[in-house]
Amino acid sequence: MELNRVILDFDENVAVLRFNHPEVMNAVGTDMLEGLADALREIQDPNNGARCLLITGEGRGFCAGANLSDTKRPKRGAGASLRNAYHPLFFALRDLDMPVVTAVNGAAAGVGMSFAVFGDIVCASKSAFFLQAFARIGLVPDGGATFMLPRLIGWGRAVELSLLAERLPAEKAHDWGLVNRLFDDNEALMEGAMVIARQLANGPASLALIRRAYWATWHHAYEQQLDLEARLQAEAGSSRDYAEGVRAFLEKRDPSFSGK
Repeated sequence: MELNRVILDFDENVAVLRFNHPEVMNAVGTDMLEGLADALREIQDPNNGARCLLITGEGRGFCAGANLSDTKRPKRGAGASLRNAYHPLFFALRDLDMPVVTAVNGAAAGVGMSFAVFGDIVCASKSAFFLQAFARIGLVPDGGATFMLPRLIGWGRAVELSLLAERLPAEKAHDWGLVNRLFDDNEALMEGAMVIARQLANGPASLALIRRAYWATWHHAYEQQLDLEARLQAEAGSSRDYAEGVRAFLEKRDPSFSGK
């Protein structure tokens, strides 16, 4: 399914979303923002059967940030553009009832880095790199970078990346814990990322609840988190997948989860 500067395919129960403007290393412009919004609506549609989302880039790059040469860029200012176009996308990604895997196949710069680290499992090829490019053009990090990065790699490293605007090679990002799985090249990356995505897509309905619980830790007190765990556990415990998981355990076989 080819949308506006985005390709969306459904590989059984895995939704594969590709940024598709390789001429500018998949930099995000107005057209792509519209395509991404349309793609997320399709992914959320239960009729499409997606149980995991895999995000990557077409061509040599993952996403090189905002497309500064986009002639359709709104004139009302960068802040308004974030609130009106980018923020709804990130909220939609956060609220997806399925795991998200990212396959970083090249440059992940600016807001592209924010998309990259949004994966619950971040995969990258050894040739990939991350770049907080904002200071190079007199802007501040966006796409939630100032929220995510200190929590993922620590305050000092996050501030250093943002102030110095230096490349972070994938291997170093892996050492820092920003990347979960590292692959030798882009071909191995996509194969490996799809293996992970299929495993998650065939997992129980509780994976979406696990994801919800971890997102909540960033604004909950300990007592609130314990209460949320109890509520989510009650929901998981009433699912068909829980019943199947217990049966499979007692029968000493692999479970066959339905996502319900």
